Amino acid sequence: MDEPSNPPSSPGRRRIIEFSSSPPRDRSEVGQSDNLPAFEDETNILGRDVEDEDEGEGEDLFGDNMERDYQPIPELDTYEEDLIDREEYGAMSPGARAAAESEMRERDRAMADRGDGRMRRGILFDAADEDARPGRRRRIIQQAGEDEPMDDMPEAIENLEDLKGHSISEWVSMIGPRLEIKNRFKQFLRTYVDEKGASVYREKMRQMCEANKQSLIVSYNGLAAEQSVIAYFLPEAPKEMLSIFDEAAKEVVLSLFPNYDRIATQIHVRISELPLLEEIRSLRQLHLNQLIRTSGVVTSHTGVLPQLNLVKFDCTKCGNTIGPLVQTQNKEVKPTSCPECQSYGPFEVNMEQTVYQNYQRITIQESPGKIAAGRLPRQKDAILLGDLVDICKPGDEVELTGIYTNSFDGSLNTMNGFPVFSTVIEANYVVVKEDKEAVDNLNDEDIKEILALSKDENIGERVLNSIAPSIYGHDNIKRAIGLSLFSGVPKNPGKKHKVRGDINVLLCGDPGTAKSQFLKYVTKVAHRPVFTTGQGASAVGLTAYVQKHPVTREWTLEAGALVLADNGVCLIDEFDKMNDADRTSIHEAMEQQTISISKAGIVAQLQARCAIIAAANPIGGRYDPSLTFAENVDLTEPILSRFDVLCVVRDTVDPVIDEKMARFVTGSHVRHHPSNMMNPDPSEDQPQTDTVKQDLLKKYIMYARTKIKPKLHYVDQDKIASLYAELRRESMATGSIPITVRHIESMIRLSEAHAKVHLREYVREDDINIAIRIMLESFIDTQKFSVMKNMKHTFSKYLSYKKDNNELLLFILKQLAKDQMVYSRSRHGGDIQTVEISAEELEDKARQINIHNLQPFYESEVFLSNRFVHDKKNKTILLTM
Repeated sequence: MDEPSNPPSSPGRRRIIEFSSSPPRDRSEVGQSDNLPAFEDETNILGRDVEDEDEGEGEDLFGDNMERDYQPIPELDTYEEDLIDREEYGAMSPGARAAAESEMRERDRAMADRGDGRMRRGILFDAADEDARPGRRRRIIQQAGEDEPMDDMPEAIENLEDLKGHSISEWVSMIGPRLEIKNRFKQFLRTYVDEKGASVYREKMRQMCEANKQSLIVSYNGLAAEQSVIAYFLPEAPKEMLSIFDEAAKEVVLSLFPNYDRIATQIHVRISELPLLEEIRSLRQLHLNQLIRTSGVVTSHTGVLPQLNLVKFDCTKCGNTIGPLVQTQNKEVKPTSCPECQSYGPFEVNMEQTVYQNYQRITIQESPGKIAAGRLPRQKDAILLGDLVDICKPGDEVELTGIYTNSFDGSLNTMNGFPVFSTVIEANYVVVKEDKEAVDNLNDEDIKEILALSKDENIGERVLNSIAPSIYGHDNIKRAIGLSLFSGVPKNPGKKHKVRGDINVLLCGDPGTAKSQFLKYVTKVAHRPVFTTGQGASAVGLTAYVQKHPVTREWTLEAGALVLADNGVCLIDEFDKMNDADRTSIHEAMEQQTISISKAGIVAQLQARCAIIAAANPIGGRYDPSLTFAENVDLTEPILSRFDVLCVVRDTVDPVIDEKMARFVTGSHVRHHPSNMMNPDPSEDQPQTDTVKQDLLKKYIMYARTKIKPKLHYVDQDKIASLYAELRRESMATGSIPITVRHIESMIRLSEAHAKVHLREYVREDDINIAIRIMLESFIDTQKFSVMKNMKHTFSKYLSYKKDNNELLLFILKQLAKDQMVYSRSRHGGDIQTVEISAEELEDKARQINIHNLQPFYESEVFLSNRFVHDKKNKTILLTM
């Protein structure tokens, strides 16, 4: 029989006695059998008057009348005999006990639904208390074993953007928001689909696991479209958010591939397509501890070093292993005391159980084409961890996404005398920018416009006339530079012998012929241009050099101009002013397109796949046509043979051309005055020529360089062989520039570049003929004046190919007009207002080059724009001065 439970009471308070061993009996039955009053009113039994009042703070269990709570009450210690169970029971088995408890729970639940029984609603706490304190109810239910998720909190699900007065970094570090962000990101990885309804990141994770990698690239734009709150938190608190992303990505990957943790212990989320691109020189205190995206050229990098990640220490006194401790980038982590023997050290790093990660430090510098005039390029260090190491090399143009953070630097404090922090970028995502990626940025409208432009029959002349439109004349230089920008096709047969596809051009001639202006124009149109001068460039400045790193004191490799211009164009002005020792250093870069370094224990080979366009002045300042090219220029034969095209620029006196040039220069100054914005596009400098806009021209060149790879088929090898034999014979006879096998490759490269101008997949016969013509013009212009005329006659069938008949006739007409002008001045003297040329004499000259119909020439715009008038009646041609 259970004893009744008598709760203690204090004087003046009412006591309620509850029985736990038997159900309550009927009140009348109790009164008849025992003559006892109702249980609810005990005043007659205890002989005390008690006032009704609510319990306040509770009862004092240790008052003066504490013993009265335990006094015997014989009237209440009587129980009915049929309610007392005197049988003996054995121990229940666990299964029988579980079944009985289950049956009792079902009974209590059924009684609670009816509103009676011991477990009815409100028996544990009042209904008012249930509404007033939902947090307490949730804790009680969780403590009672209810299977309710901990993260199912209203503030974490619905109001994640409500920071409740905390900073973003503090908010995302709390347990509730952190768990909610993790669940939302896992849902994003599982549910994000593309336009076709296919899961994007499920496929990316499959490809990542197939390649045994540990980097998952996530697009920021897609994340912002699906989870805007998380995308807002990411740039503001990148360290905390990326750690949450890594945990979530690992769980999703392991749910798809359960055993992948044997291959990669960590999964790193890489953020791509961050909207804002910051320049290196624009990074300020505002960007500290934020996620940024910047770009630049890699100038140096260290070796790959192991960095502590999770460190374990051994106590030297008791041998206990302490850890693991997470090593941060800022300071070294050490244990304070041993938890086993309470000693303060010394401690040694446990090399076997310590976890390492790859570490590499690179230096990126502003791209040469993005630096404002008169400013030095800025540079910034970046740290590559994990699988990001060795993703780039010196000379690569990279786009880097990472956390802009600061670190304590003792040398800076010593130098400045007050605390100054050095800044560094902890890289999260690095992509090497190639020409292909630049083409991928072209939209569909650009590609459609490029393809429509390529279908024009006269596209070759239109593109080449658009090269440097603000410079008058010099068509041969414009054609050579244009083909150099389009370049040929590099070849590497059998991965043993590499043949370059870039076209090298040398401009040499009189001063004041816009040589430097041509180079400056190329810097605005070409991809990755690097401009330097011969006087300010040294051998190591052009190639590469070795220096000690200021922090690690290790020898590091620094890239020079040719390495920085990889997959671009290197422009060298005042090429003749370079020292011979410096000039010979670029021999390897011009032909093999590599730079070999063997200094300070560093043996390396860097890529220098760039075209070189150089400008040089002749010896004595002006070009002497009575001497050969080698005698006019202080350059050796090995370096001259590495140039595909040699362009000689002569400042000849021609009254007609001089007057037109003066008009052109004057009109250009008038149109481009700051107060006159009528024609902002420089392509409108020549309204009489059909040209291409400069923006479209740059995209056209980029598209042709990367997408078009013309193949050589059905090439007339006999023509090239006979031409090469003739050129070799003429070269030995005249003693001019030597003709070598490189010039055959030059003709092939020029023909491939000409096919690229037309966006053709195959090199046709006319491409070969144009390349032969350009090569011959380059060769003949380097000859002495005495042999030039005979050589033009020898190769006339090649030189006249694809030349516009109007251009040929205009050239012949100008020669006749010049001869007639000289004759008239010598006979009559004074100023001549009109020059009269016989039309029959022009027709005789035209018949010699197989041109019989001159009427289209008389009606052409070229004829009229040069102020010629045809008099049919008198069969004369008048030129008005």
